[in-house]
Amino acid sequence: MALLNIFKNDTSKRVVLTTGRVVSESSRCVQCGICSYNCPIGIDVRAHVWRSEPVNHSECLTCGECVARCPRGVLSFAQTDLFARRKE
Repeated sequence: MALLNIFKNDTSKRVVLTTGRVVSESSRCVQCGICSYNCPIGIDVRAHVWRSEPVNHSECLTCGECVARCPRGVLSFAQTDLFARRKE
């Protein structure tokens, strides 16, 4: 239900989808791969979780399939700043 609650905070669904990214609690992940298996684009979501990085793949549709299918509830949406500089 966390997927539905993200849209209640913002008035525009489009704003949420353009600024949101799939993030994880990597310490709870058991690397089952169900998230990657259910991605319609074929993004290796599991690899992003392993590296404790948000899924910032350019082809990500933010469809939420990986979030919805995760059996442990490890994945969620979070708003991020797309133009934030990376720490080097």
